[in-house]
Amino acid sequence: MKVGLFTIILRSQKLEQVLDYVEGLGVHAVELGCGAYAGVDHCPVDELLKSGRKAKALLDAVHSRGLKISALNCAGNPIHPNRKIAATHDRDFRKALRLAERLGVEVVINFSGCPGDHPGAKWPNWVACPWPPDYLEILKWQWSKVVIPYWTKTVAFARQHGVKKIALEMHPGFVVYNPETLLKLRAAVGPEIGSNFDPSHLFWQGIDPCAAVRALRGAVFHVHAKDTAIHEWNSRTHGVLDSKHYGDELNRSWIFRTVGYGNPRRFWCDFVSALRMTGYDGVLSMEHEDSLMTPKEGLEKGVRFLQSILLNEAKGAVTWA
Repeated sequence: MKVGLFTIILRSQKLEQVLDYVEGLGVHAVELGCGAYAGVDHCPVDELLKSGRKAKALLDAVHSRGLKISALNCAGNPIHPNRKIAATHDRDFRKALRLAERLGVEVVINFSGCPGDHPGAKWPNWVACPWPPDYLEILKWQWSKVVIPYWTKTVAFARQHGVKKIALEMHPGFVVYNPETLLKLRAAVGPEIGSNFDPSHLFWQGIDPCAAVRALRGAVFHVHAKDTAIHEWNSRTHGVLDSKHYGDELNRSWIFRTVGYGNPRRFWCDFVSALRMTGYDGVLSMEHEDSLMTPKEGLEKGVRFLQSILLNEAKGAVTWA
């Protein structure tokens, strides 16, 4: 396993500066934003698609520092009920798939997206309960009329461009938010659908990430290293469905943390072990969203923590039995 870094948090710096910084940290991979919510600050997609020379220069900049690109991230909502937003995010994602083909990157990340509740809707409608019965009707319509048709078509496009790993991040607010919904979509549209496994979104839902990894055996395509701290002094009275701003740390039921500041070392040791037991020996990509730390401090503490627990050597033979 290797430590990686999602460079979006350093978007104010030039790519070359970021790559030098990453190399200095002893990190082995970078995840680059390629449109939609992730932006294109370090990966000018249009330029790279137009110019083979510029695409080669990007790869040379990465590889010359002993790094690799673990994934292209084009997280968005390509099935947003606002047709303009949906079209923009779908266009960006298709460009990211084409760029992955050009750069030789295996994994492209997105969200599943969330549609509205009928063809004329203006805003996404995330269904999180089965009653009143209207909600089940909404959910049925979303999956049958929007979600499965869109992803069937998009997976076919990915196949045309040699991309076999579309890593969807399980995120509340979108139709794929847990292992069950990810596997539902995978079964409906094909094995190209897998997970960008981010445990931070599972902790507050009450999901055990290690159990989720085992449930997704063979379908974990990429991993985000991000932690969550549950603030029980709030969650015991308010629950975990929390719409307060992420900056309101003291009053929220939970906040995102750098790895090791939400859950103890023992969890993270169990987590990397579960990944290895189920066949994942790839990159754990640091995503900094810790509002109590600067990006520099959060990234550097997180990288050191991961370096101390990752399983770096190939699994040995069981010679003692």
